[in-house]
Amino acid sequence: MSLENAMLVFRKDWREMSRNMQIVAPIVIVPLVISVVLPLIVILVPTMLSIPGSSFSNSAALLQSLPADVQAQVVGMSTVQSLTYVFAVYFFAPFFLIIPVMASSVLAADSFAGEKDRKTLEALLATPLTDGDLLLGKILVSFIPAMLVTLLAFVVYTVVVDFGALGLFGRFILPNGLWLAFILLVTPAVALAGIGVTVIVSLRVKGFREAQQLSALLVLPILAIILAQVGGALFFGLTMLILMLVGFALLDVAVFYIGIRLFKREDILVKSV
Repeated sequence: MSLENAMLVFRKDWREMSRNMQIVAPIVIVPLVISVVLPLIVILVPTMLSIPGSSFSNSAALLQSLPADVQAQVVGMSTVQSLTYVFAVYFFAPFFLIIPVMASSVLAADSFAGEKDRKTLEALLATPLTDGDLLLGKILVSFIPAMLVTLLAFVVYTVVVDFGALGLFGRFILPNGLWLAFILLVTPAVALAGIGVTVIVSLRVKGFREAQQLSALLVLPILAIILAQVGGALFFGLTMLILMLVGFALLDVAVFYIGIRLFKREDILVKSV
């Protein structure tokens, strides 16, 4: 396996992907919604609190249901400050799992199954590149852009929250250690899981659209995590972070083991016909 050869695959695929709006559009729009719209909602919380009959009128009950360590962090804060802090720092964090899994799966679907649609798979597999070179190049062209988009979205989210709520707190509230560990450790594991599953799917389907549709199911576990937090079954914190990291790391090992065993150019050529 040669990194130099893998980068040849990376550059070829990236040139093709960057011109495809079916790929670029969701990778741009979804992170913008999560990194800009969500923090704007956080900033609007104080306004909503002042509306008579608002659903935020029961905010005291919400705050009392929080874990003890989080309640300790908001001691001395007003209700408005407490809610803004809890939503910005804790409740919206799991939404950032959507970005790496969505971006990596879309990119991986095009990188593998898209070759079949473009009728370029046979020529690529006929090159002297090894299976390892091809697979590594395909993984890198999915993983690197997905992580860059995730990191950029995190920076934008942090800036919008910090400057939008600066008048409320008089200080910046992000990033903190929990968020940094989440972005630097958990989201890469999520991105790799998305790539691994999409590799397996792409090797079994006939085109990009089918692979993309099946890979979209990867968002379901993320939505389950978000709903579990909304329902109070989970809460974004150190324990949840460790569980997600271990869970997705084990999934990465499993799916890549299967993917590597399935990635045989002779079988792929037969199935692409």
